[in-house]
Amino acid sequence: MLAITKPASLYVSEAILGEYSDVLARPELKIRRGLRRQLFQLIKSRSRLVHPARRLKISNDPGDDKFLECADAARADYRVTGNARHFPESWKKTKVITSREFIAIAAPHLVR
Repeated sequence: MLAITKPASLYVSEAILGEYSDVLARPELKIRRGLRRQLFQLIKSRSRLVHPARRLKISNDPGDDKFLECADAARADYRVTGNARHFPESWKKTKVITSREFIAIAAPHLVR
C-alpha cells in the first residue's frame, strides 16, 4: 500500500494491468472474485496510467520488459521488484530496488 500513497506514485501500463489481473486470478492465491475485483479496482484508481512509446528488450525474462517500458514512459525513479535478477541494476534514471529498499527510502521509520 505504500506504493499508492504519497509521496510515492504507482505507474502502470495496460500490459501491466493485464498481468496484475492475471496474477490476482491465480487459483493458488485463493482470492475470492469479489475481493479480486476490489483489489484490482484499488490498483487502477490509485495508479497513473502511462503509454510506453517504445518496446524494449532488456530484461533476462522478456515478459518483464513491460515493466521497464512503463518505468521509461513514467520517468520513474525506482522500479520496485522481488525479481531483481531479471532486470539491470538501473535503466536510464530508474534504479531497480527491492521492496525492503523502497520502504527504507519512502518510510524509514518502518525499517528496523
